Amino acid sequence: MWWFQQGLSFLPVALVVWSAASFVFSYITAIVLHHVDPLVPYISDTGTIPPERCLFGIMLNVSTFLGMATMYVRYKQVCALSPDKPSTLRLNRIGLTLGLMSCFGLCIIANFQKCILYYIHVLGACLTFGVGAIYMLVQTILSYLMQPELHSKDIFWVRLSVFLWSCSSIVCSILGLGILLNSGLYGANLMQKMHWDPQDRGYIPHMVSTVSEWSLAFSFLSFFLTYIRDFQ
Repeated sequence: MWWFQQGLSFLPVALVVWSAASFVFSYITAIVLHHVDPLVPYISDTGTIPPERCLFGIMLNVSTFLGMATMYVRYKQVCALSPDKPSTLRLNRIGLTLGLMSCFGLCIIANFQKCILYYIHVLGACLTFGVGAIYMLVQTILSYLMQPELHSKDIFWVRLSVFLWSCSSIVCSILGLGILLNSGLYGANLMQKMHWDPQDRGYIPHMVSTVSEWSLAFSFLSFFLTYIRDFQ
């Protein structure tokens, strides 16, 4: 039996592989068609113009389903392993609620492109990454509460490290966007700008924001990789 065939470990594996593929395939398509710049565009920019927009939307909708399934299995697992700990069960229910909200945000991102309904797209991003970061925190706390009987200390420290990675990416992304949009020095409608030149004003905060966004996305995927051993 292969390692990903043990238990339900295929769920987080499928979530991570499929979500990463959705980013990579839409990025490659957008680059080949010259819709975005090759050097670290916003993830949303790679899913803005057809045909990559269609691919981006379909694949992220599947990721939403895989994410909900993974989070629900995690919720049921904690319920089964800690039936006599009310505080753990309460925190577990909060975690599931936050996780489902984050998945709903991902569905919004997939279906409302930023060039069409920008503020709804931003709402989806806030739900996905903002609420999702809180979900990661809750799961990290649960890992701490469940050690060493049910979780090793290594799992707790790995999840804490990934959570801190995601938080630092969020802060850097917000700082880059804040400087870009609120300084008033770099022009208007910058979030609709698809092509950037290194000589453009605001190029550095733009790059800080885009690199942080990619870092944030892969920090989330890395967090779900830590579920593999538990699901086995």
